[in-house]
Amino acid sequence: MLLSHLIRGLGIGELEISADPEITEICPDSRRIKKGDLYIAVEGLHTDGHKYVGDAIKNGAVALVVSKRAVKEHRIDKNGIDLPIIEVDDTRIASARLYSTYYGEPQKKLKMIGVTGTNGKTSVSGLVAAMLASSGKRVGSIGTTGCFSPKGRLDIRPSDPNANMTTPDPEELYKILDRFVSDGAEYAVMEVTSHALALGKVEPIEFEIGVFTNLSEDHLDFHENMETYFTAKSLLFGKCRAAVINYDDRYGRRLADNIEIPTYKCSAEGRATDCYAEDVRLRSSFGIEYKLVSSAMRLRVRSLLSGSFNVMNTMQAAITAHALGVKVTDIKETLADFSGIAGRLERVKTANRVDFSVYIDYAHTPDALENLIRTARSFAARGQRIVLLFGCGGDREKQKRAIMGNIATSMADLAIITSDNSRSERPADIISDILSGVVADATYTVIEDRREAIEYAIKNARRGDIILLAGKGHEEYEIDGEGKKPFSEKQIVKEAIERYHS
Repeated sequence: MLLSHLIRGLGIGELEISADPEITEICPDSRRIKKGDLYIAVEGLHTDGHKYVGDAIKNGAVALVVSKRAVKEHRIDKNGIDLPIIEVDDTRIASARLYSTYYGEPQKKLKMIGVTGTNGKTSVSGLVAAMLASSGKRVGSIGTTGCFSPKGRLDIRPSDPNANMTTPDPEELYKILDRFVSDGAEYAVMEVTSHALALGKVEPIEFEIGVFTNLSEDHLDFHENMETYFTAKSLLFGKCRAAVINYDDRYGRRLADNIEIPTYKCSAEGRATDCYAEDVRLRSSFGIEYKLVSSAMRLRVRSLLSGSFNVMNTMQAAITAHALGVKVTDIKETLADFSGIAGRLERVKTANRVDFSVYIDYAHTPDALENLIRTARSFAARGQRIVLLFGCGGDREKQKRAIMGNIATSMADLAIITSDNSRSERPADIISDILSGVVADATYTVIEDRREAIEYAIKNARRGDIILLAGKGHEEYEIDGEGKKPFSEKQIVKEAIERYHS
């Protein structure tokens, strides 16, 4: 693709460029630049791509995209560079636009559905994708548990092996959307994180519907406070034709009352809104049942998903799918058959019959941890213990550690405090922060090594115990100071049961 064609997508008008080379690929990493590539100098969270312009040129870059600010601050000396240099206000936004153009603007060939919020994104997006598929639509999905085109799972490997792929970087994102198009997708359902919105990853995308699940304390290491976190989430709804919003959430009410697009306000608490739940029944560990009431439909929902929070998740998914044209019968059947998302209150199935149960869940925020324990308590019989194993991630917001320590030790019968993706921090330091919040006279133990902690929980399980392994969910890895390593909680549980209960 000629450089002149590629930069049309930047929206900066006609530019005079010194040459118009054929661009082989776009690359934001000087180390991976090859002859014929366009180099984007992205100002990252940990380093500045403008430092490596010289390396990119040596490796074969034929054009550069840099920020005006870097030029103004003399971080880039244009003198002596005999290549076309495109100056932009924000190289992150430019990156998204360039990749979109490079792949032929695939998002415009799809009906895009974006789901954002602190908790519930994966469940809602998974349900919406399943409902669309049940109605005969060809669907692609992007989120925490992976990327799936209509032809199956896509093996997407980010350039940073430790990167969170919930919303991929533009380099992967627009390639994925292009793959969806080539695989015949009509719809794309994607989880949209606050990071992705703040960093402009989805800037070229217009969404048919945006879903807001809730907002609670998370990612404050990046956003600094709840107000900037909320502002980042709100950006999605300036890019949507319609919105489905959790009106029980105070941030959801604030959002719904201030956006100017058609909005479906949802309440699981019986508020008089556009869509609400009546006659809610939490059917022990066998799921939920309620009457969904809206101006468009009345539906008796029966779902295998457990927990009161899944009333809102299933409602938002149903309203979103119906707004996209899915029939009520298809919605009802999907809700009845949908058994859940990997790592979301997922019961571990084992070959050996044991008299206790083990669940894996992604809960890694105070709100999610509290919901998880409440859900387990709702289906626990009298005398059954709730055993909670959890830790907190390293290099992430420290203020939630004591809060989660308090929740765990005040709500669980036994808390096992351990590691969870310590990254560059010492696990002992993270655990110390957690311990500052434990309640007096709580029953808890500390086992720093997560594998040993899981084995301890299984070895000492009592009859009827409900063991909750919180934090990792679908993840099949552990990240510590040495990098990313394979780590399967399911496999560890099965091996421990074989060892101690065979």
